[in-house]
Amino acid sequence: MNVNDSKALMRIVKIVAVVVVVAIFGFNCYYTIGEQEQAVVTTFGRPEAVSEPGLHFKIPFIQKITKVDTTIKGLTIGYDAKTEWPIEEESLMITSDYNFVNVDFYLEYKVSDPIKALYASKNPVAILKNMAQGCIRSVIGSYDVDSVITTGKSEIQSKIKTGLMEQLELRDIGIQLVNISIQDAEPPTEAVIEAFKAVETAKQGKETAINNAKKYRSEQLPQAEAQVDQILKTAEAEKQARINEAEGQAARFNALYEEYIKYPLITKQRMFFETMQELLPDMEVIIDNGSGSVQKILPLDSFTE
Repeated sequence: MNVNDSKALMRIVKIVAVVVVVAIFGFNCYYTIGEQEQAVVTTFGRPEAVSEPGLHFKIPFIQKITKVDTTIKGLTIGYDAKTEWPIEEESLMITSDYNFVNVDFYLEYKVSDPIKALYASKNPVAILKNMAQGCIRSVIGSYDVDSVITTGKSEIQSKIKTGLMEQLELRDIGIQLVNISIQDAEPPTEAVIEAFKAVETAKQGKETAINNAKKYRSEQLPQAEAQVDQILKTAEAEKQARINEAEGQAARFNALYEEYIKYPLITKQRMFFETMQELLPDMEVIIDNGSGSVQKILPLDSFTE
């Protein structure tokens, strides 16, 4: 190989090297952000968040890009998301009335601050799960087992969500809670499950009995009210009759008293004979004056015999 060929070869190598360097710099001077992404750009170790989607440029080898997914993600508590097998050390809890219960939760979250999500803690998702388990056990422990399994689920979910959001705001790890919900709640043994089914059946029977009682009341109440009204009317009529009778007796007494004032002796005799006739209606009184003539006094209608 002569000198000219060597020079030509060196020239080609330099050109290729320049092209390669330019290509490397060209491919490392831009990046793209998707709709559900954010990026953290570090310049000499100093992070800066970029949230606008599209094409962006950076300084090659000086700035480093870390993309963060901001879509809503979920994690399970109490069971395995892939196999759906229970994880008893997560789901088994004790209630306020000292009963055991298995409760499964599904938690939804997303990244709210990519810088804090990357640098504020080593594993923010694990921290979120630990805080959620703490809130769950605290709230479940304040309710009885019947409320956890049946009637109190909505209230329990709300309290857990509120408490977890307060803790996330305090820790500020760049993670935002979207929602947390109870997937399943049941006693840990079959015997207890059957007992709770019996309790639920009894509750339904109680509601049925209450509804039947209300129905009977609605049917009987008008009839009872009608009877009460009839009794009141009868009592009022009897009251008026007795008042009228008393007023009549008072009028008769006044009339008799006026006669008594005029003729006291005759009135006394008349009253005596009327009373005796009323008490002894079949009795006959005969008066003998000693001369052989007799007079029948009672009954009065035979006085002249």
